[in-house]
Amino acid sequence: MTNTEYADYFALFGLQSGFFIDDKALAATYRELAKDAHPDRFVNASAAQQREAVERAAQLNDAFQTLKSPTQRALYLLRQQAELPEETTIEDGEFLLQQMEWREQLEDLQEQADLAALAEFVRELKQARSAIDHAFAICIEDSEQRIQAERLARRMQFLDKMFYEVRQLEERLDD
Repeated sequence: MTNTEYADYFALFGLQSGFFIDDKALAATYRELAKDAHPDRFVNASAAQQREAVERAAQLNDAFQTLKSPTQRALYLLRQQAELPEETTIEDGEFLLQQMEWREQLEDLQEQADLAALAEFVRELKQARSAIDHAFAICIEDSEQRIQAERLARRMQFLDKMFYEVRQLEERLDD
């Protein structure tokens, strides 16, 4: 298997290219492909074949991790269309204000140590994430909405960070 065979992660897993995918089909196909590509199956092969098996397994894992994560999948879809700028100026004033509000809420929740209020905050973040995901799924299909799709992907990245910080707070409060 060459690198070009992994050029389209969706095709690799037999999935229709798009933001919303069948997670169960992705996982099931990954398990089957991983069995066939696992380097342990090549212990008696030549050094070159062993190296190729390790590369193939790593690429397969990368493809799976990319498609498994909605944010990484969104970024992958954007990169499939065109180069994604590494550094971008945030021109999303509305969302910047929302970020500040959420950060303040999280700080307040940390001081209050209120698990019920934290659970409500998580529900709010999940609703926002769902709205962003649905908007992205629409934008990614329309090349004229590329800038908006990039903006939505950055929002996803921010929310991923917020969810991480919330999990950390939950762990501290559970101790």
